[in-house]
Amino acid sequence: QSVAKVMGSVFWDAQGCILVEFLEPGQTINAARYIQTLVKLRRALHDKCPGRKIILQHDNARPHTARATVEKIRTFGWETLPHPPYSPDLAPSDYHLFASVKE
Repeated sequence: QSVAKVMGSVFWDAQGCILVEFLEPGQTINAARYIQTLVKLRRALHDKCPGRKIILQHDNARPHTARATVEKIRTFGWETLPHPPYSPDLAPSDYHLFASVKE
């Protein structure tokens, strides 16, 4: 029996998980799809912490750096932290920072 792989995106802050979204099996992420996720994230953030300044940290994958994505983030008034292509000083969180994300 084969198991389908599914991609998930998780957004969190210091208080815990804000949004978890899974792609349908076989779907891939592109700028348009990532923007849809960001719109959902914006709604979730508005519900959780209205009026709070948003600083987004994501890697430099193509859907994250596409012109349309950058423009959408700008229209939201969010700030994006710069992320170098590779740095040995940066380690993925691997969910060590927030125990509740593990669950």
